[in-house]
This record gives sequence, C-alpha cells and structure tokens, in this order.
Amino acid sequence: MSFTSSRPPRWSIVSATALLLLALASAAVSAPEGEAADPNVDAEAMRSLERMSELLARTQELTVTIDVGYDVVQEWGQKIEFGETRVLKVRRPDRLRVDTTSRDGSRSGVVFDGSQIAAFDLKDEVYATAPQPGSLDDTIAHFVDDLGMRLPMAPILQGRLAREAPEWAREIRYVEASAIAGVPCDHVAIRGDWEDVQLWIARGDRPLPQRIVVTYTRAEGRPQFWAQLRSWDLAPRVKDSAFAFTPPEGAAKIAFRPRRLGPQAPQEPAGDRQ
Repeated sequence: MSFTSSRPPRWSIVSATALLLLALASAAVSAPEGEAADPNVDAEAMRSLERMSELLARTQELTVTIDVGYDVVQEWGQKIEFGETRVLKVRRPDRLRVDTTSRDGSRSGVVFDGSQIAAFDLKDEVYATAPQPGSLDDTIAHFVDDLGMRLPMAPILQGRLAREAPEWAREIRYVEASAIAGVPCDHVAIRGDWEDVQLWIARGDRPLPQRIVVTYTRAEGRPQFWAQLRSWDLAPRVKDSAFAFTPPEGAAKIAFRPRRLGPQAPQEPAGDRQ
C-alpha cells in the first residue's frame, strides 16, 4: 500500500528545515518591576528558555544535525510518520544553509547567501530563487509570510520564543529534570491555543535545545512534529562556499508562489502559527 497521495508535497516540507532551532536572538524576559508574575508562567521554565536564547544570541556561527519526524493523518484516519535528517549551518548576520535528506533518500534544501534565497529539490529536479537582502530574521519572515513557504516554529528561528511565549501561551511549565541521549536537560512544556510545545534544554553552561515536540491540538488527529538536535558545533568555521548556491545540473527553475496574492490566497495551516 502506498501512502504517497496522503503525504504533503515536498515543497511544503522543505522549509520546515531551519526549524526551531534556535532562539537566535531572543533577549531575556522578566516581569516589569512592580508587576505581579503570571501564575501560569513558571519562573524556572522561563529561566531555561532565556538561558537557551542568550547563548544562541551570542553565537556567531553554528552547525547542528536535526533528526525530524512528523505525522500525516491519512484519509482513513491513521497517523503515518514520515521523517528526514537536516544539517543546518548558520553564520551571522546573514547566512543560512539547510540540507535535508528524507527517509526515502531524496534530498532537498534551502540556501541564503545574504542577497537571495534558494530552495531546491533533487528528487523533483526543480529549484527556485528570490532576491532577499537582509538579516536571517528578515529572510525567515519573507520566506514564510511573503513566499508562502512552511516553516514550523519560525518564532524560535527568529529569536522570538522567550519574548513572545508569555503572550500566546496559556501555560509555561517546568516538567522535570531529565536526560536526552545522555545529556541532562530541563523539560519545559508550553501550552497554547493552537499547539502544545515541549522542549528539552541542556543544563549547564551549554543550554542548547536537545529535543522539541509539537502537538497540533486543533488539527484532525492531533498530529505531532518532533525534532532531535545533535552534534552541535558553536565554532565550526564553515567555508564561504557552503552558502553559495549552484543550481543542480538538469534541474528546472520554477517560481515561488507568493502567499500575498489577494483574497484567494490560501490560509496558513494552524501548525505554522508556532
């Protein structure tokens, strides 16, 4: 039995790439002086989120490997898991590369070189480019809001999680101290109106995210998206050539389909609100 027809198009998945990674520029958050703390926001959980954000905000260059799994609800109601591995490279202020290998062996990716965004898919033999001078945060916003590409948990990539989570979350809780792949972690849970998020953040002087799970509570079947982050390197010395895009041989150039096309433009799925 084939599940191909009930799997999202690859071009709707390729940008899920840069995923959560990283509260790339978030500042620490605390209640203003004289203002009562929110009883639904646990102080220990917020400290863990802030420490993660502060470390990543100081990091000028990094690489990380991310193993991803996501549920796709089939037409007969069963949830089927698909997945991929992404190798992400970041150099501040304006370089990004994500290379994705799906479980079926197909490869795709996204490259930002400071002046243009490129997305490619070797299986379908297509690629697309769009001009985009600016910062990583500007590029992520343009990629999602203007080009209509999916990027779950974009606020984390844009460095807004610690700052904005108290605004959209109904609860932010510290669950427990636990371990992921042998790394001692703080387990933090965030409950929102559209999805529930769990993060495992390493303890100690390298508070890097080790695992993230998102449950889309308003989607049919409550599918999940999870990511295991490993092989962190905060001083990788990535070569300039890694951020240069060369169209794959034999690939056809296609256009991004901008979202802002007027009243008929499709609405973003709830799962991308995170």
